[in-house]
Amino acid sequence: MVTTTRPERISAAFVKLTSTLVAPYDILELLNTLVEQSVNLLGAAQAGLLLADPNGELQVMASTSEESQIVEVLQLQAGEGPCIDAYKTAGVVTVDDITTMKGQWPAFQRAALDQGFRSVHAIPMRLHGRALGAMGLFGGTSGALSQEDAAIGQALTDVATIALLQERSLRESRIVNDQLQRALNSRITIEQAKGVISHTAGVDMSEAFRRLRNYARSHNQTLHDTAAQVLDRTLDF
Repeated sequence: MVTTTRPERISAAFVKLTSTLVAPYDILELLNTLVEQSVNLLGAAQAGLLLADPNGELQVMASTSEESQIVEVLQLQAGEGPCIDAYKTAGVVTVDDITTMKGQWPAFQRAALDQGFRSVHAIPMRLHGRALGAMGLFGGTSGALSQEDAAIGQALTDVATIALLQERSLRESRIVNDQLQRALNSRITIEQAKGVISHTAGVDMSEAFRRLRNYARSHNQTLHDTAAQVLDRTLDF
C-alpha cells in the first residue's frame, strides 16, 4: 500500500483546486472538493460552505455530511452564526468551544451541539476584501485550529475563490461579447433597411431612419425586428 505524507496530500489538494484555472469545470464539484479536502487535511469533523447568489442571498452550496448541512441551513434560517459573520465581515470567525458561547448565536449553538460539534472555524471566501461566501470547519472536540492548519484552510479557500471569480469573469465577458455582437448585427440590419426605405420611398437616410424608428415605436417592436421586416419585404414605407 502506497502512503503519502501530509505535505504531499496538501500539494495534491492545491493541484486539484488549481486545475480548474486551466480547464472547464463544474462549480459544485469545485466547492465540494474544497470542503472535502479541507476536512481531510485539517482534522475537522465536517465542513459546509455558504455562497452568495446573484441577489446577495447566502445559499448552502456544499457540505461533507447531512449534519454540517443542517447547521449551515439553520444559520441561514436564523440569520446568525459564525459563517454568516465571516461572510458579512470578510474575516475569520473562530469558536473554540461552542458550549461556552454565553448566549451568542443561540440557534447556531443548539444546532451545532445537537449534531455533535464542539468547535467551528469559519473562513470567508474573499478576494481584496470582497466576500463571496464562507466555509465552516466543524470540530467534534473543543479547541482551535493550529496556526498552520488555519493558514492552509485559508489558502485552500483563497484558491477556490480565485477559480470561482475567474469563472464568473469569463461568463460575464462572454455575455458582454454576445450582447455587443448582437448589437453590431442589429446595426447592420438597420443600416440595410434604411437603404431600402431611402431607395423605395425616395427619401434621404435620416428620414428613412426616422420612419423606421417611428414605426417600431408605434407598433411596440424593436428596431431590429422592424428592419428585418423591411429586408424580408413584409413591410413597406
